[in-house]
Amino acid sequence: MTLTIPGGADSSLADGAIVLRNAAKQFETPEGPIRALAQTDLTIRQREFAVLLGPSGCGKTTMLRMIAGLEEPSSGVVAVSGRKLWSHGGRDKQALASLGVVFQDPNLFPWLSIEDNIALPLKLRSVGKAERRETARSLCRLVGITGFEKRYPRELSGGMRQRAAIARALSYDPAILLMDEPFGALDAITRDAMNIELQRIWLETHKTIVLVTHSIPEAVFLADRVVLLSPRPGRIQQIVDVPFARPRSTRIHADAQFQAIVNELRNHLEQ
Repeated sequence: MTLTIPGGADSSLADGAIVLRNAAKQFETPEGPIRALAQTDLTIRQREFAVLLGPSGCGKTTMLRMIAGLEEPSSGVVAVSGRKLWSHGGRDKQALASLGVVFQDPNLFPWLSIEDNIALPLKLRSVGKAERRETARSLCRLVGITGFEKRYPRELSGGMRQRAAIARALSYDPAILLMDEPFGALDAITRDAMNIELQRIWLETHKTIVLVTHSIPEAVFLADRVVLLSPRPGRIQQIVDVPFARPRSTRIHADAQFQAIVNELRNHLEQ
């Protein structure tokens, strides 16, 4: 049965920053329908750092794209900030305004400076030039790329370009940050450094973050809760609470409890 809830604000959806109720996704192809995500119920709490983990093709990116308003659910409800995201085939603009999205590819415009890339969402919202510049420079400080505001994307390393992409997603101060494998293309040392930086940014900004990753150690290092999905059609197989205090350093990877959680998740994935 598909839930039907009127568009706009709904107090019954205000329990979390993100609420999925019986949300499912099926893609129609010439070879027949493909069930990417089975009916799913999930609540992401305000200011929580949640990580979606699972094997390739399990539907975790599909789930994230549904939350981002990039894919309409085939059935059920997706709500963000207490508002139903989809209604009558359209998207709720107020709900969308609470979302920032970061992809694996930074997708920076090569002809724009880093400062102008970061400020672009503000320009599209008709924010004045002086305010755009100040916001961009403040965000450069936040993500650790001060001094590179006038550089172009080709002049920055992959990690620095991804920092700029995070800054751009934060430029209009969304309550929720959605991240799809943002560090997947980085080398291991840079990836560890970016995990530390992302944790710091989250602690400073108090955003709700949902991150998709294939890396089990990355998931356990970053998350308050790890949401483990089964192979397609994706179902929530297990939700694991991560008990470690913050801020966490990379030394935690050697902790016996950390390794136990990683091994538990790995065993579930292998099964």
